[in-house]
Amino acid sequence: MSMESVAWSAVWRSSVQQQGRAFSRDTVRRVLALARERSGRLGVFVAGSVLAAVLAVATPVLAGRAVDAVTAGDGDLVVRLALLIAAVALAEAALGLGVRWLSATLGEDLILDLRRRVFDHVQRMPVAFFTRTRTGALVSRLNSDVLGAQRAFSGTLSGIVSNVVAVALTAAVMVGISWQVTALALVLLPVFVLPVRRVGRRLAALSRDAAQLNAAMTNQSTERFSAPGATLVKLFGRPEEESRAFAAAARRVRDIGVRTAMLQTVFVTALTLVSALALALVYGVGGLAAVAGQLDAGSIVTLALLLTRLYAPLTALASARTDLSSAMVSFERVFEVLDLEPAVKERPGAVPAPAGPLSVEFDGVSFAYPSATEVSLASLEDVAVLDPRGGATVLHDVSFRVEPGQVVALVGSSGAGKSTLASLVARLYDVGSGAVRLGGVDVRDLTAESVRRSVGVVTQDGHLFHESLRANLRLAAPDATDAEIHEALRRARLGELVAALPDGLDTVVGERGYRFSGGERQRLTIARLLLAHPRVVVLDEATASLDSDSEARVQEALDEALEGRTALVIAHRLSTVRGADQILVVEGGRIVERGTHAELLALGGRYAELHATQFATA
Repeated sequence: MSMESVAWSAVWRSSVQQQGRAFSRDTVRRVLALARERSGRLGVFVAGSVLAAVLAVATPVLAGRAVDAVTAGDGDLVVRLALLIAAVALAEAALGLGVRWLSATLGEDLILDLRRRVFDHVQRMPVAFFTRTRTGALVSRLNSDVLGAQRAFSGTLSGIVSNVVAVALTAAVMVGISWQVTALALVLLPVFVLPVRRVGRRLAALSRDAAQLNAAMTNQSTERFSAPGATLVKLFGRPEEESRAFAAAARRVRDIGVRTAMLQTVFVTALTLVSALALALVYGVGGLAAVAGQLDAGSIVTLALLLTRLYAPLTALASARTDLSSAMVSFERVFEVLDLEPAVKERPGAVPAPAGPLSVEFDGVSFAYPSATEVSLASLEDVAVLDPRGGATVLHDVSFRVEPGQVVALVGSSGAGKSTLASLVARLYDVGSGAVRLGGVDVRDLTAESVRRSVGVVTQDGHLFHESLRANLRLAAPDATDAEIHEALRRARLGELVAALPDGLDTVVGERGYRFSGGERQRLTIARLLLAHPRVVVLDEATASLDSDSEARVQEALDEALEGRTALVIAHRLSTVRGADQILVVEGGRIVERGTHAELLALGGRYAELHATQFATA
């Protein structure tokens, strides 16, 4: 490696490193546990790195002997040494490929393992976790932090071992040839190493500023390029101001890029000059020693070549602690997510939901949404300290029962607790006290899989992924055939619409389904529910986004789908509640009235008020 290459490497490494800091013993213990899982390949990897360091020292020594052989006029020895140098070069190249393959497999295997662990763990987190967390910060743990942790295995560890071996061997050989020349050559080492950290800090600061500005531009672009964001900008007529804000950030990134490039170039030029001076010192002092008969020409060549191979590992070792700290910080950030306990867990010995029609029962249920400290991390919310206060109680001693095949409607003011009741049925949260039962069994004693298969939910904002119609519908039934999908679409009154699409079921719905109207998106989510065939159905404002005509058609489909199933329906429209077997009026987290539509109207209470104000126009 040339001295210029060493300089560029030092600059790059310093610019990307984080500030070194102490890390916990628990982090080290867990990292060592990951290493033990890969101990066989890791051992071969380290051994290969050490052998590569040995071969790197062998080449300059052989080159020096070849020069001596040329000077002595020994042609046979020159040929043998040349062949040996070629053999070492071939061995070094082959070993380099093998070590790189091991490095890649170790690193990529670690990335796969950590990403899978983080992804699977995050999927087990409660909905409250996602409502508080910044999506970008969470995705960063899957990408940049996992990659930073991977560097500890594929770079830092082998680098420390191989560099220690390289420095020891190189220094030993150089001292053995001439300790005087070696000492003089190393005098310039501080001039090479010390600026690395100072310039590295400046480059790191510039990199952080550029990263923040790039993140801001990315965030602006992501929001403005989405369908709702683009619509909002167009509606308020602000494209010029948006362009100015984006251009200002882009110009600052450009200016930082110019400053960074010039700082790097000046630094590398200076270090290259230092390396040239060191080589000049070796040739000058070594040459005088050769003239005096104290050294031969081959020794001078060996010293010069070894010097170029000494600065690189010494510079790397000077930054080894920062490298290690940087990797450990990445590990800590990954472990931080993995250590966040899911609020909803499957109990040991959980059982499947009972067979046949299921009842739904709330028995003295009280509930408060979890506090930030229970479900989130400050680093994922971009705050200094999480709010330690617990959530206010939103449900108070709620008790009711929905018999198998019954339809029970929940009505009440916004924020009364209706959607919270629906989320408890699907066990998106666990109750604070009391119990929610399916078929007489507490949902906390049921397997998560059986709850998902038994309870189907359609929310007001039915979400669709940026995938095909087929893929979105098969979320509910992965093994569903196209015929079954078309039947579900027909029952959701979407059969003709999908049949008219050029790509049919292969049509990509767009981000959040924006290629379809609001009513069409909602009917797609209802088709997904019909495809799942759940025994308990929860409709949370399922027809709120539909016009009267669409609502009537979807209501027909829902009536067909709900037949023989237990249903909990939340609605603001009279058409979806007056046919219910029972209506529960929820206010302030309590059930204040219950009965049929006629009974509650005759009562003249809260339901009658809602009917007069909310339902009358319907």
